[in-house]
Amino acid sequence: MIPILERLPVRFKSRATMVFVHDLAMIALAWVGAWWIRFDLSIPPSSMNQALSALPVMALLQGIAFLHVGLYRGMWRFISLSDLSRIFKATIIGVCVGAVALFLINRMSLVPRSIFPLYGLLLILMISGPRLLYRWLKEHYLQEIDARKALVVGAGAAGEMLVQDLLRDPSYGCFPVGIVDDDPGKRGREIHGVRVLGGGDRIPEFADRTGAEIVLLALPSATTAQIRRMVGFCEKAGVAIRTLPRVHDMPGSGVAVSGLRSISIEDLLSRPPISLDRGSIERGISGRVIAVTGGGGSIGSELCRQIAGFGPRRLMVLDHSEYNLYTIERDLRERFPRLDLDIILGDICDERAVRHTFAERSPDIVFHAAAYKHVPMLEREVREAIRVNVFGTECVARAAAAARVGKFVLISTDKAVNPANIMGASKYVAERVCADLARTGSPTRFITIRFGNVLGSAGSVVSLFRSQIEQGGPVTVTHPEIERYFMTIAEACQLVMEAGSVGEGGEVFVLDMGEPVKIRYLAEQMIWLSGKVPGEGVPIEFIGLRPGEKLIEELFHPEENPMQTQHEKLLLARLRPCDATLFSKGIDDLRFAWQRLDESQMRRLLALLASDFAGSDDGRVLPFDFLRRPSGQGPR
Repeated sequence: MIPILERLPVRFKSRATMVFVHDLAMIALAWVGAWWIRFDLSIPPSSMNQALSALPVMALLQGIAFLHVGLYRGMWRFISLSDLSRIFKATIIGVCVGAVALFLINRMSLVPRSIFPLYGLLLILMISGPRLLYRWLKEHYLQEIDARKALVVGAGAAGEMLVQDLLRDPSYGCFPVGIVDDDPGKRGREIHGVRVLGGGDRIPEFADRTGAEIVLLALPSATTAQIRRMVGFCEKAGVAIRTLPRVHDMPGSGVAVSGLRSISIEDLLSRPPISLDRGSIERGISGRVIAVTGGGGSIGSELCRQIAGFGPRRLMVLDHSEYNLYTIERDLRERFPRLDLDIILGDICDERAVRHTFAERSPDIVFHAAAYKHVPMLEREVREAIRVNVFGTECVARAAAAARVGKFVLISTDKAVNPANIMGASKYVAERVCADLARTGSPTRFITIRFGNVLGSAGSVVSLFRSQIEQGGPVTVTHPEIERYFMTIAEACQLVMEAGSVGEGGEVFVLDMGEPVKIRYLAEQMIWLSGKVPGEGVPIEFIGLRPGEKLIEELFHPEENPMQTQHEKLLLARLRPCDATLFSKGIDDLRFAWQRLDESQMRRLLALLASDFAGSDDGRVLPFDFLRRPSGQGPR
């Protein structure tokens, strides 16, 4: 085999050899064709002999020129301007070198000079023509036979690249039959031969007309509202939908068909990317020792990943779960091989161990993410809710103060506002514990951050719905009108770091959660995105509100007077006034009841401490104004 072809990969050798033979045949045809045109379509026998005698020289030199410019490294299906440039360059080289060779052999006495430009022109056409024809056939006919017909939404740069890739490579299994774009100026135009049909509101019509089975969103900068709109049109059309990643999630390589993915519920509920004060966060984290309790949990682990990206001197990850610690340790070591990682297995309620850990390692900032969060379970397990969420927070906070930690950041929940369940009440009391410590003159600045449901966190409704949908249903919703605030884990952790960097101590920051979402809508969209029909393919069952569950969660108590901060997504709440002496006595009484395993008293005291919590062991509503009483008066 020709030496240059030998260097090609094995799977291309036979194909490249066939292409090379094809090109040699085209050289012969172009050479004879040039003579044929030169002699007015009738070559005299003597001239034919002259043409054939010169042909071996031209074929040899032209073939070498093709190999020299790397013509056989490309594939016909992907022929581009660079390939055409190689053909043109090789032809010019072949013509020039061939003319010189024939001049040296016989002074070109047997070859008319006009043959060479004619030959060059014909050869360019004969070499490039079959390649262009093959690509056109591959893109417009051959691929369409087995591929799914697709509508591409977006006639911009991303849409153009997506259409081009789909036409080039049939292995993707999709063939673009139309482009959808809301810009009236683009309608009727074509991109790589695919017509822009019209606006997105006509997707059902276009899908019916073209037989499209799938819609591909090529809108990397699309807002959540735009994605919801397109999903609604696709739902009406009964076609599947896929999307390219958003700009902030797109890899450095840019648009690629391989990046197409299913629409996730996060796409429908998230907001535009948060604008962070990265400089402020970096100044607060870079070069410092950062501790994260509950660092193996869903929120804690994401917080660890984001903190690691800001270059801390050391990252301490505390958790009571071996498996969670193992998982986050492996992940962090793979992503950040130079990170000084300190993995600590332990219980946040072990006061001696926590104090020893903080005293020995001297963290600069503690993010306290460790907590129990499952509302129905904590309604039954009151003692554990109090142990971890109240006493655990108090233990870690006091250890931080004793170790003179710079900042202690408590991660709280919207369920702490007017709490109607054990979980919310325990977190409200945890907020009060931190607020109480902030007033003691401790060098540690205590900051609380409160937000709503986090999409994809352990035990979240999204995880439950996914599992129920996979099993064929029913998807259980407690009430048709129940609604919740949602935020992605990444968004929540970004704002936690932002609040931690700007907080001066004593504040309760509340994350702007946007508009609440009805859980029924969430269930319907998740069912539809799974390729099934809500109520038909997968039924939705309303099971009634669970103990301690509210229809609508709140981010602020009416008396907390929320204020805007410098960051548009961070609001500031002021906790209601509280008698510190009575609160301290209430905590002591709660600890005594906890030690005696007196669940009835634990519920009552937790309710009193939480002020507005209306639950008791016998279901009665109690007048919980304990925190508002004048000093010196105890509970009734």
